[in-house]
Amino acid sequence: MDKERKKTLKELQKKIGYRFKSLDLLNQGLRHKSFVHENVDAQGEDNERMEFLGDAVLDLVIGHLIMARYPDYPEGSLSRLRAAVVNENRLAKIARDLSLGEYLLLGKGEEMTRGREKSSILSSSLEALLAAIYLDGGYKKAFKAIARLFSRTLEAAEKEGFYQDYKTKLQELAQNTFKATPRYVLAKEYGPDHQKIFGVQVEIQEKVAGAGAGRSKKEAEQRAARRTLEKLKIPLKEKND
Repeated sequence: MDKERKKTLKELQKKIGYRFKSLDLLNQGLRHKSFVHENVDAQGEDNERMEFLGDAVLDLVIGHLIMARYPDYPEGSLSRLRAAVVNENRLAKIARDLSLGEYLLLGKGEEMTRGREKSSILSSSLEALLAAIYLDGGYKKAFKAIARLFSRTLEAAEKEGFYQDYKTKLQELAQNTFKATPRYVLAKEYGPDHQKIFGVQVEIQEKVAGAGAGRSKKEAEQRAARRTLEKLKIPLKEKND
């Protein structure tokens, strides 16, 4: 690896917030198959195997992060949320934010067809890059890097509606079934101001139908609505039950 390439890779390391012990691993993560096919004398394999590993590492870390972020979500909701966070478009956007395309080793054919801008190549290369971090530094380092790179995507999950709008579903069901509108009551709040947790109860026909907690009233209401939808399969309980 020449000095210019090493200098380029050092720039990328600053962007991802991780310093490699082995620059060769990082370089392999950026080596597209088109480059290897057109440069038979070049040393090293392409990044497809690393892409496979990176996909698995990413799924594990994102799964861990969303389980911690949404402690009362059932398996189905967690799976839908992870699928919404870990998809080609999301990965490609993160790759573009890093200007990852500038650091890829591509063949002339891909260069001519603007391969550095293709979402498929960018998303796959990001997964290979994450695998390189995992192989170089282990799970803890990969976890930190992924948590940092995906923090905005995870934070946007609630705002952009990756989860189901349970409040709307509950309102429609309650009005059709009970001819009543759900009422959300703040039951409690605890914790310091910067980490406050809100507890909300849902009342239908003056009966407590469900409850939920979250880091905002909006989040707590959504969770309470979801639990209520689950409980509506059985008779509603009185407040003093």
